[in-house]
Amino acid sequence: MTTRRKFIKDTVLSGTAIAVGSSVMGMSASSYRNIIGSNERLNVAIAGLGRRVGAFYEPIALKQSNVNLMYLCDVMESQRTKALANVSKHIDYKPKLENDIRKVIDDKKVDVLFNATPDHWHTPGSIMAMKGGKHVYVEKPSSHNMNENELLVEASKKFNKVVQMGNQQRSAPHTIEIIREIHNGVIGKAYKAVAFYSNSRGEVVKQTKAPVPQGLDWELWQGPAIHREYTDNTWNYNWHWYGWNYGTAEAGNNGTHEMDIARWALQVNYPKHARVQAQKRHFKDDGWEMYDSMQATFSFEDEKVIEWDGKSRNGYQTYGAGRGTLIYGTEGTVFVDRGKYILMDRGGKVVKEVNAGGAGEAGTALGGGGDITTQHVINFFETIRGKEKLNAPIDDANISMAMVHYANVAYRIGKGFNIDQNNGKMLDDQAMRLWGRDYQEGWEVTL
Repeated sequence: MTTRRKFIKDTVLSGTAIAVGSSVMGMSASSYRNIIGSNERLNVAIAGLGRRVGAFYEPIALKQSNVNLMYLCDVMESQRTKALANVSKHIDYKPKLENDIRKVIDDKKVDVLFNATPDHWHTPGSIMAMKGGKHVYVEKPSSHNMNENELLVEASKKFNKVVQMGNQQRSAPHTIEIIREIHNGVIGKAYKAVAFYSNSRGEVVKQTKAPVPQGLDWELWQGPAIHREYTDNTWNYNWHWYGWNYGTAEAGNNGTHEMDIARWALQVNYPKHARVQAQKRHFKDDGWEMYDSMQATFSFEDEKVIEWDGKSRNGYQTYGAGRGTLIYGTEGTVFVDRGKYILMDRGGKVVKEVNAGGAGEAGTALGGGGDITTQHVINFFETIRGKEKLNAPIDDANISMAMVHYANVAYRIGKGFNIDQNNGKMLDDQAMRLWGRDYQEGWEVTL
């Protein structure tokens, strides 16, 4: 594992590492920051210090990244103090702790915002940041609905800012390799992809009114969402399942990743039709308010199909893994996940298997991070500097995001619908009523 991680860092950052030289590499991080490449140094802030924040420590701490972490921002006091203690294991200086993302955005010294807030904050917070002159790394799902999906792309163009979504498998070398081979015809014509996720999430408490937890700014946590009284256990994770005011269900929470890989492999854009079969199957009387099991089908031109098989609370590994993507072609099949790919011929015989090693990303575990997030973040930094191109530019990433929203809308209205392949509009009046969302007064998202 150590050898592999060193290889990744050396190869990804080789140009910078060579320029630095051995004498400088022996300096402390603070001395390094003061003398090397100050004209290219990026001041960054992280907003949202929950389960994903640990994935950003390594790429921010790397000397070759040449960044300065200015702020750790979260509406929960305990999250701020916990993140400071953890990041202090990686850097030798202390970033500022801040409760209010708006104050971070108002600081003109900040160049980059990592937006790892809850789903309802992703597009509003990212657009606020771009208006404030920041480049944005926004965690998935990058938008809460189709209207935000379009606004985020428009904002990146209007304000001329680099925006990368946290679909980090786009930066995984083994995935890049096999997708390139698929595009070059290694399995003939790729015609179908099955994106899947299986987890064994447990029972969720019912929402009951409760005191706001100590240290939590509940009003700011809600931000652009319609405000309501606090209910027990909402802020920390269960907001994912407590209605559509905050979350995007499992399709947005995890399906984003694999549906993105499926679309990339098949080289398709907007589908022409979307339909789902989805229900709440488990713990019927608990507090979970959305589907926990979904089969979604997206039909594209040229008879191509993407299926999403999402099981939130049934851990049976239907396809031999907790998550991943199967791509079927006229001459073979590919299985790919965050850690490996397997290439098989038409008869199912393994032709080639590439294992990315044991230092990759978490599968179905909460939070985590690993090499591919580090590479994704480095790609983001280097694109800001004009040295690379984004592996997941937001205009392309948000076409994958549209599939998430189509799936959720089809579930909510209880039927499938056709889609305009040119602009992504849903060709159904009932579906189009869910194109956007209502915002708390004063928090409307505009450009």
